Amino acid sequence: MLSTLPTTAEHAQTPTPSAQDHQDTIETRLWLEEHVWLYKLLRSENNVSPTFRFPDLIAACVSLVFAQVNAPVRIFQFLGTRLVLRAPQTPRRRESMWRQQYELLLEVQRSPANRHPNPKFQLDQLTTACVALCRDQDESGTGILQQARHNMAERAQRGEQVQLA
Repeated sequence: MLSTLPTTAEHAQTPTPSAQDHQDTIETRLWLEEHVWLYKLLRSENNVSPTFRFPDLIAACVSLVFAQVNAPVRIFQFLGTRLVLRAPQTPRRRESMWRQQYELLLEVQRSPANRHPNPKFQLDQLTTACVALCRDQDESGTGILQQARHNMAERAQRGEQVQLA
């Protein structure tokens, strides 16, 4: 797994360039409130056959937000009106998401809306915004589980899903 979070020198392992090209998941963090809600969805009786894990659920949230034409606007609206009012030291949980959805968030993170003179938001805040927006739209999480199925089918068609150890 490729990490976008800082690590200490003694624990840092820099992947070789060829290994970086094949990383399927990216590490991120979720703010506690959104993590708790997503954990409930993970443990929900609706999350069966297959049981989706955090990378699938987070990626589904990102996909659902980006399925709408105004995704960056909605994300920055949430960040600027709701997340900014939370305590900056709010605990976060380390999780992962699929690379394809990470690249969508990376594009937003590098956008002019996230540059001077605007405040700079980090990956964990962008990820949290997507989960929160999905929770606002559908508290049950049914749409997230359905999107996770679609994302899985797309990955399988591209040959990215199966990792045998």
